[in-house]
Amino acid sequence: MSKERYPRVPRRNITILLWHWPFGRSYSLHGDTCLDKYNISQCFLSDKPSTFSFADVVVFHHHELKNGRSSLPLHLARPASQHWVWLSMEPPVNNGNLTPYKDLFNWTMSYRRDADIFIPYGKTVPEIDNLNYEVPQNRSCLVSWVVTKYHSDQARAAIYQSLKNYLPIEVYGGWTKRYLSKKELLPTIGRCLFYLAFENSEATDYISEKLWRNAFQAGAVPVVFGPNRATYEALAPPGSFIHVKDFHSHADLAAYLKSLASDRQAYEAYFQWHRTHRIKTYTDWRERLCQICVNYARLPTNKVYFDLESWVKR
Repeated sequence: MSKERYPRVPRRNITILLWHWPFGRSYSLHGDTCLDKYNISQCFLSDKPSTFSFADVVVFHHHELKNGRSSLPLHLARPASQHWVWLSMEPPVNNGNLTPYKDLFNWTMSYRRDADIFIPYGKTVPEIDNLNYEVPQNRSCLVSWVVTKYHSDQARAAIYQSLKNYLPIEVYGGWTKRYLSKKELLPTIGRCLFYLAFENSEATDYISEKLWRNAFQAGAVPVVFGPNRATYEALAPPGSFIHVKDFHSHADLAAYLKSLASDRQAYEAYFQWHRTHRIKTYTDWRERLCQICVNYARLPTNKVYFDLESWVKR
């Protein structure tokens, strides 16, 4: 397995202050975290507000600002050279009103490829050490779907309601009362030939853990719904997914999945990418924060988002 390599960061140390931990889950920042864990040097991470006065970058996760669990330190004297980062891994529909954040942030940090700091849920990495990969056998189910927040007015719900008329679909999540623990998640999905990697909204570049973790790490072929095919082709491994919008109807999609299920050679073609690529997922916020230092030298020094909402919603 190849080791992740990062470009060199500037010679001086960069101090990154995380103003509040995303979703209240904190990690240890003891020692030289970026160097020790990710081989990224001269990058100091802090979650202590006392470092605000000398931090080069301050990162604000939008979820906590939106729900009022945290607020911007507008009462503090902000150093002229300090850069503020707006961080969100949610699609625009979940971010709410962004008009209060005009003229405050210098950089964006997001799954969007046009963000100042691009931090996807996962990425495709070339790999030549896995030429003998074998497709898992003995699947006991055809299609599965894990969904925590099911809303009948979502486009993905309509697709599911139609598709289930043609295929047996094993559905898990709070709304079904069929819960899966973290330990059960991937093994359960891995019993199935296909996984419905349906995003909760169609947004620019929004491809979440539903593809990278739920489908790819479990070993099921993802049936995707989210951005257009071109976006998936740019980010996902080659020949690795089935896009809902490639079919004239859900009946046609169901027929195709049934056909693949009975044609081992055609089905296994969706796993050929394992021999030339691998998947890297990002689950630790510390690694994401260290990416700021990796990108620091190329980031614009005088940029300000005068209308953050327009950028988010475009």
